Amino acid sequence: MKTFVVTEMTCANCVRHVTEAVEIVAGVDRVVVDLATGTVQIQGDPDSAAVISAIVAAGYQATE
Repeated sequence: MKTFVVTEMTCANCVRHVTEAVEIVAGVDRVVVDLATGTVQIQGDPDSAAVISAIVAAGYQATE
């Protein structure tokens, strides 16, 4: 499982946007976004740079 820290998420819509952006990344099996902790946990074996790029494209900042 990989964990990413995402900033600028403030609401349930943010969670939905991040989830939808990450779900389509190759190698992602499951996505759990936690608004309270600002984290995204991913099951699978995606490329970390691709995940971060997807989150950035959705309008948020992310680090692994």
